[in-house]
Amino acid sequence: MRDMHCHILPGVDDGARNITESCQMLYAARQAGVTEIVCTPHCRDPYFDYEGMWQAFELFRLHARGFPVRMGFEVNHTKLMELGIEWADRLHFDGTNEFLLELPTRGVREDFQTYERTIFELQGRGFEVIIAHPERYRAIQKDPGIAQDLVRIGCKLQASADFIAGGRLGKEKRPAKRLFAQGLYTYIASDAHRVQHYDYLARAVREYVD
Repeated sequence: MRDMHCHILPGVDDGARNITESCQMLYAARQAGVTEIVCTPHCRDPYFDYEGMWQAFELFRLHARGFPVRMGFEVNHTKLMELGIEWADRLHFDGTNEFLLELPTRGVREDFQTYERTIFELQGRGFEVIIAHPERYRAIQKDPGIAQDLVRIGCKLQASADFIAGGRLGKEKRPAKRLFAQGLYTYIASDAHRVQHYDYLARAVREYVD
């Protein structure tokens, strides 16, 4: 089982604070059944340090002792617009064409026209766009049809496993269940920031994966 969204790299964002915590999270991931990890530190303010994140990845890979790990990023739409779309070529999952895009939590339905233009640009550059935790976006909580539109234009949707306990913002369980019922998700990921989040992943997989 691949965990394709987590904040396991040491000291680069609001996830693992040091390599000790990274290793503890790796152990928890393996206990939850994870067999491969894509490390996806935040590409958004105030955390983004591209070179520092790659250095943290190399340190983590050394401590992972052969466990399959890959570098990627969770790319915030606002930050991508600030950096420029050409930065996408440096921010996709290393070794694949997958691109994990985080949309603004408080965006309204009209904003999704702008997000769709960005998605089309990314697709035009050859990327498979994965939308991080759509259950967290207020517009989708109000109108699940927006999630259907994202799938219709070729996106894949990724649920963050903490929805099983209400989610990061406390309101994600009901919209996540609705999107699962409609068959709109392709992935469940831990979105782990600490050890306990892998318990959520194990629970979500048991309940929602055949």
